[in-house]
Amino acid sequence: MSLEIRNKKIAETFEKYKIGQWGNPIIRTCAQVATNVVEQKHQVSRAKRSRALGSRAFRGSTVWFTGLSGAGKTSIAFALEAYLVSKGIPAYGLDGDNIRTGLNKNLGFTKEDREENIRRVAEVAKLFADSGVVCLCSFVSPFAEDREVARRTHTDSDLPFFEVFIDTPLEICEQRDTKGLYKKAREGQIKGFTGITQDYERPEAPELVIQTVGRSVEESTMEVVRLLESQGIIPRYEVDGAGVEELFIYGNRLSSAIEEAARIPQIEITKLDLQWVQVLSEGWAYPLKGFMREIEYLQALHSNCLTLGDSSLVNQSVPVVLPLQTADKERLAGAAAVALVHAGRAVAVLRAPEFYPHRKPERCARQFGIYHPGHPYIKMIEESGDWLVGGNLEVFERIRWDDGLDSYRLTPNELRQKFKELNADAVFAFQLRNPIHNGHALLMQDTRRQLLERGFKNPVLLLHPLGGWTKDDDVPLEVRINQHKAVLNEGVLDSKSTVLAIFPSPMMYAGPTEVQWHAKCRMNAGANHYIVGRDPAGVPHPAAPGDLFDARHGAMLLAVAPGLADLEIIPFRVAAYDASVGKMAFFDPTRKEDFDFISGTRMRGLARAGKEPPKGFMAPSAWKVLSEYYQSLKSKMDTN
Repeated sequence: MSLEIRNKKIAETFEKYKIGQWGNPIIRTCAQVATNVVEQKHQVSRAKRSRALGSRAFRGSTVWFTGLSGAGKTSIAFALEAYLVSKGIPAYGLDGDNIRTGLNKNLGFTKEDREENIRRVAEVAKLFADSGVVCLCSFVSPFAEDREVARRTHTDSDLPFFEVFIDTPLEICEQRDTKGLYKKAREGQIKGFTGITQDYERPEAPELVIQTVGRSVEESTMEVVRLLESQGIIPRYEVDGAGVEELFIYGNRLSSAIEEAARIPQIEITKLDLQWVQVLSEGWAYPLKGFMREIEYLQALHSNCLTLGDSSLVNQSVPVVLPLQTADKERLAGAAAVALVHAGRAVAVLRAPEFYPHRKPERCARQFGIYHPGHPYIKMIEESGDWLVGGNLEVFERIRWDDGLDSYRLTPNELRQKFKELNADAVFAFQLRNPIHNGHALLMQDTRRQLLERGFKNPVLLLHPLGGWTKDDDVPLEVRINQHKAVLNEGVLDSKSTVLAIFPSPMMYAGPTEVQWHAKCRMNAGANHYIVGRDPAGVPHPAAPGDLFDARHGAMLLAVAPGLADLEIIPFRVAAYDASVGKMAFFDPTRKEDFDFISGTRMRGLARAGKEPPKGFMAPSAWKVLSEYYQSLKSKMDTN
């Protein structure tokens, strides 16, 4: 019997068993589905498989490329395969044509056969991924339901799955028609051809959309590389100083996301939530991809760090979460994506939302060491929703506040670029949320002196006041910025080697826990030296005399905190007003009678009364800004 006749008889047999006795479709490769089957568990863990492949981290995952024939799926997938293997990462590409000449040679292109084709491929891909290989599947897979089956096949086994939509217009695919398939379909020689006589269901929420027009295969491939890096599947290969990943979307992806936001469920977010969206979108919380999912939340809360895909640690001492009410949680159940709306305007899409309980006493006890509504941030937590929602964010545009200060709100990447333009070979940041007096300035001046003596040619100061929510009795941001500008204008700090910018994070008053957050964010912005003062992020105890936190602990903890190894902590030295010389100086305990520690309470009292502090305590024009602010408050109180 010739091979041609034999294949024909096999095909006829499959056709015979395609439809059962009662007209029900059955799997074409067998007449009976096996029932006496028990899954056998492997004795080898994924971690052990990874080590056998030469990696500390488990990288097994599937990237599913979907799009029209000729879109560029296989070109990108195979280029990615070559890239990953060149980096020592096991990867294997499964292409539609290749699979149909082997494993699925018995399947045609009916809807049922397409479903079975994708089901089989998904199962094979799952095996590759489970073995620790990055599996790259390039299939037209026109039906959303089939792609969802492929996704669930992986997620049910706790394996990462990334849908990548190669969004190439039909007319471009036809121009690229190297196989002549579109021509045959137009002529009626091919029935049910996707894009011509068979619809293609565009993905609604893929992990990545790639538009190939006007772009090289290499450029498109690197988009997928960045996706895998961002998800911790592969290590980052960029050189140092490349910046952090932002969560903004652009181009056609932005247009489609904005359109999508109008038709999907929505969450109305507060001004505080919007500040956290800004923090996340600009990369301050890098490598977070959005509001924390439960495992990220728990690790941050209890370990003050996150574990990346390569088993390395990054510092993340505070939860970055989005609370919501029970009614909203129930309304949004089952949603694949939700739009975040502030003041009637959609600002972002939250993908694959995960809901989990907001255990407020646990959160506050871990983050603040107490659970007392007299603490200003705890009060806001107590008043927020009983659920948290996490998920990846796609943010439409930069958050602007239109308060005249947006020009100071530089992102981490913009700050890195600024330091590069200044030819900075060291960047030191000073943590502050209060006006600058000459004692603060002395710390900054002395740090620059130390760095120059160590051999640095151009140390640059990042003067970085906190610009998010603060408690009512703190000095407003606009006043602090004007006061800082006055300090620079008077030459107390060198304006040529200082960058004044706003740090957009809300203030949490979480003491040593929050100090780590502030340091990590400045490190993301390019700082490699960090000055931390006395009682950073501190606050009076809401239910007892004295401060809530030990004034020394913030600085002490930074020296040993996980994930901050790239940041050198500059030891804090106490400065006070030295009456013997009429200026701020470092405290000398051998002549303590010469020093006057001017408290914040005393400073505010002098400002309200319109009196001057001791000469040399603060730059005169800077004191004028502060004094005018406090006198305006006094005037309002007197009027009321």
